Amino acid sequence: MSAYTGGFQLHSESVQDIWLDAYGHLNEAYYLVPFSNATWALQEHFAIGVPYFERTGAALYTVETHVRYLQEVRAPAVMEIESLVLGVDAKRLRIGHVMIVDGVQRATFECLGLHFDTRAGKTAAMPGEAQAALMEARVAELPDWAGRCVANL
Repeated sequence: MSAYTGGFQLHSESVQDIWLDAYGHLNEAYYLVPFSNATWALQEHFAIGVPYFERTGAALYTVETHVRYLQEVRAPAVMEIESLVLGVDAKRLRIGHVMIVDGVQRATFECLGLHFDTRAGKTAAMPGEAQAALMEARVAELPDWAGRCVANL
């Protein structure tokens, strides 16, 4: 069951021992691996993944990310990633992911991607069908963590 209305359960993967740090928990860099893999799954779900790139030369390029580390992850664990479409326009896609282990939220991820035409060397509008499907999939209400930044001291 989705923790957020409109969320997609498209990806999960197990923690690999090589991803653990000296303290025995998931190293901060490796949180990005399952989040990135979930982004690929989301792109495939909306038909703007690898086959789309191979056919058109267009792809989503990540230009900004924000990760929140909520609770540690230790092996063995299966990371379930819930994906959310937070916003979309012709050239931009804002998505979020929530990492859940044993029913507990462990981390959140938010990113902004630009639709880039590699053949033309510039941003370009996504296909209308993809835009419409993504718009339809947008969450009705943004999670409270969406749009946050690192706090000032």
